[in-house]
Amino acid sequence: MTELDLHGLGLGTWENADPDQCAESVRTALEAGYRHIDTAQAYENEAAVGDGIAAASVPREEVFLATKVDTGNLAGEDVLATTRESLEKLGTDYLDLLYVHWPIDTYDAADTLAAFQQLYDEGTIRHIGVSNFEPRHLDEAREVLDAPVFANQVELHPYLQQAEVREYAAEHGHHVVAYSPLARAELLDDPVLSDIAEKHDASVAQVSLAWLRELDGVAAIPKATSAEHIRDNWGSYDVTLDDEDRDRIADLDQGHREVDFEGAPWR
Repeated sequence: MTELDLHGLGLGTWENADPDQCAESVRTALEAGYRHIDTAQAYENEAAVGDGIAAASVPREEVFLATKVDTGNLAGEDVLATTRESLEKLGTDYLDLLYVHWPIDTYDAADTLAAFQQLYDEGTIRHIGVSNFEPRHLDEAREVLDAPVFANQVELHPYLQQAEVREYAAEHGHHVVAYSPLARAELLDDPVLSDIAEKHDASVAQVSLAWLRELDGVAAIPKATSAEHIRDNWGSYDVTLDDEDRDRIADLDQGHREVDFEGAPWR
């Protein structure tokens, strides 16, 4: 698995906690062509994700597997202990990518990231990631870590285009992974996206995901549980946008967040 394989489309598993359904979603996605699977300690489905990977006719070494350390587990010793628990649940002896889920609660840059560095140095994790980090948090992380920050996972979709975060990533050479890339279905009825979708004989989801995949250094991880949605999202690879489409989508940026709360890093 190369670093470039992170680009494109992955499978998000947030709110996919039914063990049988989650395992089947992961298996279906891998056999449909997906190779990037994203989970988190907080999702309480790591064991099911591991079952889905084991059931698929795709070797583990061809899967880019990422999980995230929960905000209550970010003290250094807790990072080490809970990451090993995650490995056991996932049925693997290494992770392709481990994220700090949020820079809040028990997060302390020096203490937390020292544990991530230890896991990286021993080969337990192949890449260090962060999630929901603003540029100031990334500056601090880069000062603390010897290893590079590989990816910053943030909410990113046509209504929240995250120009500053993407520009920072391009400047410092890390990836951006887009969660909630369909704005939790809020944009599926958007008239502009619907018009572009009709033009390309595609779904709105496919148009939105095609737009994201065209952004430099960006991967998208839409959540999907049914085989129909998993395959529909994968169909975004058949959509090629033109300059007019891109300009119309650019105009949709309104800074709208689906994930927002008091104490969020951007507040």
